Parts: sequence; structure tokens; C-alpha cells
Amino acid sequence: MADGELKGRVAVVTGGNGGIGLGMARGLAAAGAAVVVSGRNAEKSRGEVAELTKLGAPAVAIEADVADEAAVNALVRATVDRFGRLDILVNNAGMNIRKPVHELTLAEWRQVLDTNLTSAFLTSRAVYPIMKKNGGGKIINIGSMMSIFGASFAPAYAASKGGIVQLTKATASAWARDNIQVNAVLPGWIDTELTTNARREVEGLHERVLGRTPAARWGVPDDLSGIAVFLGGPASDFVTGTAIPVDGGYSIQG
Repeated sequence: MADGELKGRVAVVTGGNGGIGLGMARGLAAAGAAVVVSGRNAEKSRGEVAELTKLGAPAVAIEADVADEAAVNALVRATVDRFGRLDILVNNAGMNIRKPVHELTLAEWRQVLDTNLTSAFLTSRAVYPIMKKNGGGKIINIGSMMSIFGASFAPAYAASKGGIVQLTKATASAWARDNIQVNAVLPGWIDTELTTNARREVEGLHERVLGRTPAARWGVPDDLSGIAVFLGGPASDFVTGTAIPVDGGYSIQG
């Protein structure tokens, strides 16, 4: 990626204090964007902000529950107050509760859907008038392989990530004339805290992932850096409504 490609741009990354979100935040910061890291763990966010600033771009942490409408609106206002603009939104906040559907409670279902899908609706809606006024913007929604495949142990997660793809298409269609591009990224099996828990809870998962992935490895968060810069920058100005796997070839296997 070119140094300074995103200089002058401001990005908000929800759930940006670890895992995939941090990998994308690193890519955006290295390309010159100012980055707002949003998460509920303020101490963890401050630590990651210190790392991002070492890449030479401004970075701040703003604590927010992105499933809460008022908190989302406050996050967006604070970003614009601090930097004067908002150009890139990465909807990455997510969680999973691994149970088959017959064991999942309604409260657990709602918790996963609110964290993974409702949050993306709220943040996208909140940034829309700002991006429209500024003449355009980029929204990157984080889906999953579960946007494509089913899994017995992740019904709420899969539903939320399938919904992310459809939300991406709907908002891309609605906002294209405002020069706002909306795309989804579908990470494969990435080595993060979330998937470390999955490997503990799902027997044989590690071996199955390696066996199915042509790249013959798990991804790492920095594997998402390049796609963040592409979808957040001018190279993707005529790309909208897509869902791009970043999975080492996992999804192309029969």
C-alpha cells in the first residue's frame, strides 16, 4: 500500500482494539488516516491507540456501546468534533455465543444480533449525513464465512453475518448517488481471541480449518490491513455492494 494514501482521512473502527478490527486499524493508520478506535474496554483501547500512533497517524480511543443508539450518535459527534470530518467507517464490533439453535435463549439471540448487526445499522445511519455533506465516504462492514456457510454451533452469529451482507447491498444501493461506497469483507478463520475460544469449544476445528484452507494456515489480523486500505481509499471508488472473502481460499473449496 502506498504511504500517505489516506492522509487527511478520518476513520472510525468499531471493535478496533483487538483482532480483525485492530488489523484493519493498523492498515488505515499506516496509510495515513487518523483512526478512532471504538470499544467498550477503555483500557485495552488506550493501549492499542499507543501502538497506532507509532505508525505516524493520529489515533484516539472513544468508549462506546455501538448497540446503543445514543452512544453511537455520541461517538460520531465526538469524532467530528475532534477531527472535523469522518470519511471511513469500519463496522467490526462483534461477538458469538456458540450453541445450537435449540439451546439458544432469546436474550442470547438478541445480544448477538444487536452487537453484530444492529450496531452496523446504527453507525451507518449516524455517519450518513456527515459523509453526504462531505461529498462521499466509505463504509466497510465485517461479515464472515458464516455469511455464506451454515454452522450448527453459530445460528445467531450466522444470521447476523448474513444480515450484514444484505445490509451492505441495501445501503450501497441507497447511497451510491451520494458517492458513499459500502462494501463487506468476509474474513475466513483468523487467529484472534474470538477464534481461540472457538478452538476450545469446537472439537477438531483447528485441523478442519487447516485441511480446508488452500493457504494451509489460519489468517492473522494483519491479513485484513490491505483490504481496509483498498476499500477505504480512492482505488475502490467504483466498487460498492460487494462482499469480498479474505480467507486464504477457504470459501472456494467444494
